[in-house]
Parts: sequence; structure tokens; C-alpha cells
Amino acid sequence: MTDIKMIKNVDISGYTLIEGFPGLGLVGPMAISYMIDKLGMEYIGYITSEKFPPIISIHKSEAMPPVRLYASKEHKIVSIFAEFAIAAQMVKEVGDVVYQFLQKSGIKRVICIGGLPAAGAESDMTYAIASNQSELKLAKAAGITPIVDGVSAGVSAILITDAIADKKPIPITNILVPVDQSIVDPRYAELAIKSIDRLLGLKIDVSELETEAKEVEEKVQELLKKSKESHEEYKKISGTGGDDKMYG
Repeated sequence: MTDIKMIKNVDISGYTLIEGFPGLGLVGPMAISYMIDKLGMEYIGYITSEKFPPIISIHKSEAMPPVRLYASKEHKIVSIFAEFAIAAQMVKEVGDVVYQFLQKSGIKRVICIGGLPAAGAESDMTYAIASNQSELKLAKAAGITPIVDGVSAGVSAILITDAIADKKPIPITNILVPVDQSIVDPRYAELAIKSIDRLLGLKIDVSELETEAKEVEEKVQELLKKSKESHEEYKKISGTGGDDKMYG
């Protein structure tokens, strides 16, 4: 069973959620980790599941779940920071649980961060998929180009699907940064943060992003490796198979 557990009693009604599970270019984890630091966001909860790989994160000598929620009362935002990619067979369950949590919590808006495959990506453009036309217009006004034709995958796709089916939908925008899949570049996170800035007016200083993003990249890459190893070991022990692809 997948569940979201709160460790602090924080009223997040009316907040904006920023989500970025690990995916192409690790755009989400790099951007969100930096935002958590620069905005002084507080650790308020975590996502747990018996199907998650058996790993734990250590930060400043403290053991912490690898998928955590942070909040900023000042800026009225909540973020999901994940240090491992979600296995394909878990994506729908995690997405549905997150959306149900958002409904119960009174979240007013969701911004997802992801990567868009583009060989030799050099552009400063970012793109958007949204759950409704109003969100697309806001994205366009913020200098983010709406995607006319294409597909989306991962937790963000499930959140948008749930919003479309909801009678009282939460508006969702998925910001996509073109990435070269052969490298992980802090510039991708910078483009995502600047796009979020234009949407929310957070005014985040990105001058130290390159150094800090590299540190996050190393940590996430290590956890992704451990997650994959744990997943393979679990399959051997349990005799299970299935789709091994991992999505953000």
C-alpha cells in the first residue's frame, strides 16, 4: 500500500505543489532540491510504499525516507523531492495517491517538472503540457511554449489524467526542459526554476545552482543505482518479474 504520512501538522490548503520525480536529465530533483534550500522549506512528510525499494537516505547524519514533502509557509508552496525513480508498474498507484492527497489537502495548483528528450539540447526554451486551456495560456504568457502534439509519461501524466477526470479538477502544468539524455546538466534545472519563477514570482537566485545541482546529481545517481540493485535483488528473492523501466 502506498501512503503519504505527515510528520508535522501544516495547513497547506491554497498552496501550490511542485513535483519532480527523477526522470530524463534529473531535472526535477536538481531543481526542487535547490528550491528547498533557497526558500528554506521545511520537511513535513513523506511517501511510503511496501513496493518501494528498501533504501533510506542519510542527510546531515539523519536517516530520512527517500521521497519527502517540504513546505514553505511564506511562499505557500509544497514540493515532493524524490531520490529514486518510480518503477513503471508503480507510477499509476503513486500518481493516484498523490492526487487524492492534493484533493484532501486543498492544494490549489500543481506544477510538475520534467525533461524532454532532445539530442544536443542547447535551447533556452521550455515547454508545457497542462490539464486545461487556462493553464496553457498562463504558461504561454510566462514565456513557456505549449506542446501541440506529443505524449507524456510518468507521475505527472497520471496527475494530469486524474485532473481531467475530476469534477472539481486541480489545475496542473507540466514544465518540460529539453535535455540531452547523454548528460546531466545543471542548466536544465536553471531553466525549470526560471520558468517556475515567471509563473509564481518566487525570485529565486540561481547563481549557486551549478555547484549545488552537481552535488544533488551525485546523490541521486547513487540512490538510483542502489534502487535498481535493490529492485533486482527483490525480484530474485520474490520470483517476480514485470516492467523494469523507471519513470519520473
